Amino acid sequence: MSESPASPVVPGSQANHSKIVLWLISLVAIGLSLFQLYSAGIQPLGLFYQRSIHLALVMMLAFLMFPVFGPSRGRGPVGALIDLVFFCGAVVTGGYMALYLDEIINRAGFWSQTDIWVGIIATVTVLEASRRAVGLGMTIIGMIAILYAFAGPRGELPWLGQFLPGILEHRGYNLDRLVGQLYLGQEGIFGLPMGVAATYIFIFVLFGAFLEITGAGKFFIDLAYAATGRQRGGPAKAAVIASAGMGSISGSAIANVVTTGAFTIPLMKRLGYKPHQAGGIEAAASTGGQIMPPLMGAGAFLIAEYTRLPYLEVVKVSILPAFMYFGTVYLFVHIIALKEGMQGMAKEELPQMSDVLKHGWHFLLPLAVLVWLLVMNMSPMRVGYYAIVCMLVVAVLRFAVWFLFVAPKEGQPVNAQRLALACRNGLMKLLEGLELGARNAVAVTMACAVAGIIVGVVGLTGLGLKFSAMMLAFSNGHLLLALIMVLLASLVLGMGLPVTASYIVLIVLVGPALSNEFGVPLLIAHLVVFWYSQDSNVTPPIALAGFAGAAIAGAKPMETSFQSWKFAKGLYLVPLFMVYNPEIIIGGPVWLLIWKGVTGLLALGAFAATLEGYLFTRILLWQRLLLLPAIVGVFLPSMMFDVAGAAVMAAIIGFNYWESRRVATPA
Repeated sequence: MSESPASPVVPGSQANHSKIVLWLISLVAIGLSLFQLYSAGIQPLGLFYQRSIHLALVMMLAFLMFPVFGPSRGRGPVGALIDLVFFCGAVVTGGYMALYLDEIINRAGFWSQTDIWVGIIATVTVLEASRRAVGLGMTIIGMIAILYAFAGPRGELPWLGQFLPGILEHRGYNLDRLVGQLYLGQEGIFGLPMGVAATYIFIFVLFGAFLEITGAGKFFIDLAYAATGRQRGGPAKAAVIASAGMGSISGSAIANVVTTGAFTIPLMKRLGYKPHQAGGIEAAASTGGQIMPPLMGAGAFLIAEYTRLPYLEVVKVSILPAFMYFGTVYLFVHIIALKEGMQGMAKEELPQMSDVLKHGWHFLLPLAVLVWLLVMNMSPMRVGYYAIVCMLVVAVLRFAVWFLFVAPKEGQPVNAQRLALACRNGLMKLLEGLELGARNAVAVTMACAVAGIIVGVVGLTGLGLKFSAMMLAFSNGHLLLALIMVLLASLVLGMGLPVTASYIVLIVLVGPALSNEFGVPLLIAHLVVFWYSQDSNVTPPIALAGFAGAAIAGAKPMETSFQSWKFAKGLYLVPLFMVYNPEIIIGGPVWLLIWKGVTGLLALGAFAATLEGYLFTRILLWQRLLLLPAIVGVFLPSMMFDVAGAAVMAAIIGFNYWESRRVATPA
């Protein structure tokens, strides 16, 4: 491929900035990246030190990059004053926590007025930075969460509690208590989402930036084109397969996104997928890594412990459901490629695999180091640090070999002047990568900061546990309704808890009810809850895997999250299939297992085609309406409905294929 890779999206690059502001942006961005590298690989910092300094630097960068009145208008005196006030608010937010952390911990619960005022400044500053970097939607959600905390007889807004349904009522909290939760505790702004953003999301976004500036990005694009260029949506399909393998090892959907996404998302964008689609595909595929044997993000060990079943048994029964999930994501990728008319390229238009490897094999070394360190169970943040170091070392050695041995043969002698120029250019490339990585991480960090506000309110008001009890009560003995309620409860719990913790809490709350009251086999009940606990990774507004994909893709976090939510529909459908067709988990005759596996995959494929309105060619509305009851029929535990549904789906899919051939023949 002779073309250079597409220029990375630089947030805020279209704003009308003065030279002083541009210098400040570069200075803060480079400082942020150096701080992250230092804390990732040289001197790890404490939880609050790391997160508070990271957030302060990111918000400072946000207020410099995104003027208050929008990127298309100049700041003006008023805008500059407002930006300066919020810039100072960002400094106060992180500086106060870092400087007075010991005193704040000693005061635990007995906050001073200074603590409260700084907490108010921090909350307002976070909401405004989020409005600029992420969009108004996320800020509104954060404000609604704050109003909900105030609504109650003991809250700041007792009258607002009168409008809440009885099950959602709570005592209400005053300003001091809420600020203590959001700014001074571990479940608010500096909670889990910020911890994710301040550690391995940023370091792998920085890794992606260095891929761009060293030329490794072009090498991997050429490599992917050489391997899959003749297929429709080849790089996106490679992303799905790679995420299936890496996700099971890494133990984290977000770590998987930032690991494999640094390579696959640029390839998908180059092929023609929109940035938010590319980020969504990677997020959905990476989330599936947590349900993929053998590790299942440590879930297999927990399920085996709870159910008292052998670990290998849990792994064995999880293979088919995981295959069904990835098959659905893979088909979504293929349908989009067909729908958008992404054609495979002719062989002569593609680079030769041997040529690509000959000129860029050394770029595989950072990837090999990255995978090896992940397999060795090293922290993802430390893995990202060593991957960046390896990438820079490889780039330097590559240039040194060319400069000392190849260039003289081409008539470019080695001398002090050319060496000084090369060092200067190399330093500028290094600074460019540091700045680009920091710029690309602003939106995802601010989304995670507001997510922390929502998490803090959920923990303070007990909303998560209320939802769990409420959903089961509302089911009124209907299994399908109960499963929907469990899904919603897992989503709310997932706002404040990691996937593993969400699974543990939810299985304790609803596991006995599913097994004893609804007759769901114990192992299936655990698998269903574990699958549903993954949903918070890809479902707005708290879609951390989606946010990570958006950061790498240079897309809006919410748009990317909605795409990941669509592609990950297998997280909903496969557990339903397990409940209503328990043979695929608990066993049965071989012919029945084969039949259920085939019809299940057929139903999931038909669902993807129905949702997209396309398979081999456009699917007509009446065909989509027929497919829906056929899909439901396959999910029902009745052989008659099973056969009828499979027959209808096969007939419509066959007709769609025939129609595509009929239309293509005259052309």
